[in-house]
Amino acid sequence: MVTERRIRPRLVLLVLLLCAPVQGAEPRDGQGDFDFSIGTWKTDLKRLQNPLTGSKTWIECTGTSVVRKVWAGRANLVELEVDCPSGHFQGLSLRLYNPESRQWSLNYSNSADGTLGQPVIGEFKNGRGEFFSQEPFRGRVIFTRFVITNLTPDSWRYEQSFSDDGGKTWEVNWIAIDTRVKGGSARSAY
Repeated sequence: MVTERRIRPRLVLLVLLLCAPVQGAEPRDGQGDFDFSIGTWKTDLKRLQNPLTGSKTWIECTGTSVVRKVWAGRANLVELEVDCPSGHFQGLSLRLYNPESRQWSLNYSNSADGTLGQPVIGEFKNGRGEFFSQEPFRGRVIFTRFVITNLTPDSWRYEQSFSDDGGKTWEVNWIAIDTRVKGGSARSAY
């Protein structure tokens, strides 16, 4: 027969073990997440002509992206130049790493309006980058999602999607496949 004296110390030990803080791994430092993108890239870009209207018409463009590391890797600057059937297009993205949240904010502008849009914020997990925001679009506030996948040393895929139903469904409206230009490395700007 088990006595109360033998049960109590075991019960106390069990409670202490169950209530003890779990020692997990340190949060992942994502500062180097965009290191793969430093350099010069050939960009093949498709964009949906009229997002969130049911449009099936895609416009194809070709150009280059140059990505430079700044602030010792805590940021980088992307310069995009593409030629589309409608003409030449320039874009600029400033990617900033927040060491406290361990997330990136992607801040975009194009040469047509010269203002920064709403940043998308997110991180990489298991080789996939996902970034989200809410922003105005045609008089409404919608969700925006950027996804970066298919990372290799010489190529990667980027797509942008919109959702006007709170994230239940997503419509892809921008797809870019970047292929590294041989010998076209970017200079570090730090």
